[in-house]
Amino acid sequence: MSQQGYVATPPYSQAKPGLGGYSTGFGSQPHYAHYGGTGQPYSAAQAGLLKPVPSPHVPSVSAGHPPPAPSQFGQTHLQNGIYNPGNQMPSYAAPPPCSGQTALLQSHGSNSLSNYQNTAPPLFTQQVTSQLGAMQLSDHGSSQAHPQSSPLSGPPFRPPFQGSQPQLLPPISSPTSQGLPSAVPAATVPPGMPPPSPVGMHVGLAGPNQGSVGYQQVPGQPPMTGYLPQQGGMYGGQQRGLQPNYPAYPGASATGAQLAGPQQKKLDPDSIPSPIQVIEEDKLRRSGQLFVTNTRGQVPPLVTTNCVVQDQGNASPRFIRCTTYCFPSTADMAKQSQIPLAAVIKPFAILPPNEAPLCVVSHGESGPIRCNRCKAYMCPLMQFIEGGRRYQCGFCNCVNEVPPFYFQHLDHIGRRLDHYDKPELSLGSYEFMATLDYCKNSKPPNPPAFIFMIDVSYCNIKSGCVKLICEELKTLLDKLPREDQAETSAIRVGFVTYNKVLHFYNLKSSLAQPQMMVVSDVGEMFVPLLDGFLVNVHESRPVINNLLDQIPEMFADTSESETVFAPVIQAGLEAVKAAECSGKLFIFHSSLPTAEAPGKLKNRDDKKLVNTDKEKILFQPQSHFYETLAKDCVANSCCVDVFLFPNQYVDVTTMGIVPMSTGGSVYKYNNFQIQTDAEHFLNNLRKDVQKPIGFDAIMRVRTNTGFRATDFLGSMYMNNTTDVEVAAIDCDKAITVEFKHDDKLNEENGALIQCALLYTNVAGHRRLRIHNLTLNCSSQHADLYKSCETDALINFFAKSAYRAILNQPLKTVREILVNQTAHILACYRKNCASPSSAGQLILPEAMKLLPVYMNNLLKSYVLLGSPDLPTDERAFQRLLVTSMDVVGTQSFFYPRLLPIHKMDVNSEEFPAAVRCSEERLADGGIFLLENGINMFLWLGLNSQPELIQGIFNVPSFAHINTDLASLPELDNPYSRKIRSIIANIRNQNPYSMKLIILKQKDKSEGIFRQFLMEDKGLHGGASYVDFLCYVHKEIRQLLT
Repeated sequence: MSQQGYVATPPYSQAKPGLGGYSTGFGSQPHYAHYGGTGQPYSAAQAGLLKPVPSPHVPSVSAGHPPPAPSQFGQTHLQNGIYNPGNQMPSYAAPPPCSGQTALLQSHGSNSLSNYQNTAPPLFTQQVTSQLGAMQLSDHGSSQAHPQSSPLSGPPFRPPFQGSQPQLLPPISSPTSQGLPSAVPAATVPPGMPPPSPVGMHVGLAGPNQGSVGYQQVPGQPPMTGYLPQQGGMYGGQQRGLQPNYPAYPGASATGAQLAGPQQKKLDPDSIPSPIQVIEEDKLRRSGQLFVTNTRGQVPPLVTTNCVVQDQGNASPRFIRCTTYCFPSTADMAKQSQIPLAAVIKPFAILPPNEAPLCVVSHGESGPIRCNRCKAYMCPLMQFIEGGRRYQCGFCNCVNEVPPFYFQHLDHIGRRLDHYDKPELSLGSYEFMATLDYCKNSKPPNPPAFIFMIDVSYCNIKSGCVKLICEELKTLLDKLPREDQAETSAIRVGFVTYNKVLHFYNLKSSLAQPQMMVVSDVGEMFVPLLDGFLVNVHESRPVINNLLDQIPEMFADTSESETVFAPVIQAGLEAVKAAECSGKLFIFHSSLPTAEAPGKLKNRDDKKLVNTDKEKILFQPQSHFYETLAKDCVANSCCVDVFLFPNQYVDVTTMGIVPMSTGGSVYKYNNFQIQTDAEHFLNNLRKDVQKPIGFDAIMRVRTNTGFRATDFLGSMYMNNTTDVEVAAIDCDKAITVEFKHDDKLNEENGALIQCALLYTNVAGHRRLRIHNLTLNCSSQHADLYKSCETDALINFFAKSAYRAILNQPLKTVREILVNQTAHILACYRKNCASPSSAGQLILPEAMKLLPVYMNNLLKSYVLLGSPDLPTDERAFQRLLVTSMDVVGTQSFFYPRLLPIHKMDVNSEEFPAAVRCSEERLADGGIFLLENGINMFLWLGLNSQPELIQGIFNVPSFAHINTDLASLPELDNPYSRKIRSIIANIRNQNPYSMKLIILKQKDKSEGIFRQFLMEDKGLHGGASYVDFLCYVHKEIRQLLT
């Protein structure tokens, strides 16, 4: 590891000068308010984006659950992370530091120091001791304590290093909970090892230098009972800014006073929580298994684990994932924990072939049956009473009459006899056929339209982009989305070309040649023809092909370099309005729109604004014109996708407003070159045109009494506080919804969520897609913490932070993220962990990866204030993440690093991923790194010659051409295997990733190294080790 160790200056170790990091100021004020909110004391709620979340104790069965019958909600309670169901842990406050005590590892919930037989394996139990500090890892969840005389298990004891090297101790086992079965199957445990104990984990770090490293509760001394009152400062507390011997933030430049002290010690990265280990353990336990959704509040497998989902009353995690599957019972508990209560909803998620597609239900001309009071749709959460003549709504408890046509008798347990025959009574997800009452103007909608709008200015013609698009469209138009059984697509198409003026084309099937009509008055945009502009592909195929052949030739000699942009969107919008249908515009654009026209933009890229309070201007649109245009597009169901081919700054922030608000996408290809970028672009275009999509969509999220949806994050538009509107929503877009308490939640009933999406399908039929989910509620913090999903939390934190930068300085947003991380973990330590040394960092089992993911979020382009980063790249990344689902943010914030040199050519499996750090690279290795957006193939200087020959068909490393856009197709096992891996990764992602080949020690290698997220950032940002230490310091300050 290239990282230096730490000097344990009070109360925490010091960052070594020169360790890259964020701008100073972390910890200068204890921000616990949400973005834009006012600061409050520790126990108060935050009032903004990153909100506190209560922590409940979740029962594993839904007792007294109104809707489904007992057999529907069983007792299985699978959890995210290893823990024993039913392991209720008493809360303990941490003891004060006591000098003279030795370091002690205690299990979760321990209340005595008596000796127990040591039975657990060393899963997370490595201890690294240095001169002044210790780093200890142990499972945190057993109900016994480690006696000091506890025998060591694992490898033989290694003698300590002399000098400044840290002393490495073998793993120390921790006892399992009394009488509780382990959550890990025996098959996954090494031979001779008992199963690990569950729930939490200790990470011991260097403490103050008064006294010894570890601390133990001393008999007769009262334990620390919580957060001590503070005075002064923003929150009534001691100012926590740059105090003597405190680092501002890991990697920040140190002051003279901070540089004093002995040489730092190395901290072993293997002793801190590893994302790779967590992912692999979850795969071992749950991969390939059946995940049945009949139990309330069960935590699904991680997004990285392949499993088969069987819908039995709750929506599949492919549609909805939550930050926690057990909500706190009260708002006060939510405020204490600060864990955001949120759901990431992906209504159009694609289901794999081995899972049942959504059923379509018709309730006749009267439309779907709904609650009279809250308008929730019929679902498994409705309880039928009075012999089946009435039903009680699970959301608002209103008693409704059952329509005569829907009546059915009940069986001996109060369930309808046709329970399993009706998807809306037995499944979590299904669709209703909507009636005319759900259509605009009570008229059935027309099939949607796709309009292709091609910039034919000098840049796009010269690069060969226009010819490439036209050639591709000839075949792509045969693959437009269609209804499941339809032979051809009902979607109509139209074409526009433009530079400073717009050219429309009449493609009526009766014409021999397409007719061009030019609109030069871009100030008052209109469509010069109605009949013949939008046509059926099948009927007008010869005319369309003729046009696509002619466009590159017509503009081959153009010298026009100026372009317009807003009038192009206006033209598409007017065409869709005139045709009275929904639509999607595919705009292929090259440069900043500087021609005189509405929406004209200027180059405002100003690096002097970076790291100032005015930096937020770079993420705000230049004018309100595009916001108004976006609103008009949403109102008329006109979605916009933009493909950008810039050679310089194009103001992605402003040009991305309309796509972002309408549910569209932005793709960007810098300095586009046919040889290297064509395949990348065409793959994206093919995916974009063919993906499943719904138009003219309105989404509403309903909940039962006690909490409600308060905030929505994603690519969408909101006209009011409850309805999410999008011109179109596709299978890759996810909307993150935050919830807040408005009353106390009933633990018996749980928390109920219903997401209803009204949309028009590609055949022009109106549908209602319903997703239902039931969560547990608890008044115990331990239940809240063990039911959390870190991947969903990071999705929420990223989206809310990326929105917050529109109104607040980046420094403030970063501070809020760091402090909220510390706050969440401090609350766990206070309320769930057993007494232990103040030098230990104790992490909840289900959230032990929160620090590494949070640090990677802080190191993302958007939140790094570095003038070296192009403004357009930062704005582009912000657009991408805003619409991502949990799968997308997980891989984006922790890329996958695959050692290709270890691949088994005879297996279909990928080689096992390694941690994302330079330490894991080897001179003799070949590594593939991907994060869902970028893909790199890194070649070590001493790569195996047979691999080089097999993959590249060249005799040696020196002969490899790194400008290749794709790997050569060779008939040998190495070539077939690596190309199969790359193809699989691309197929699993919404975006086609361009493969970039890099050699070790080449100048271009820096691009690759900035994605090694556990290391110090190239443009600033702390290493994972440094950040973990900093967070521990923050936690200890909160606790003292």
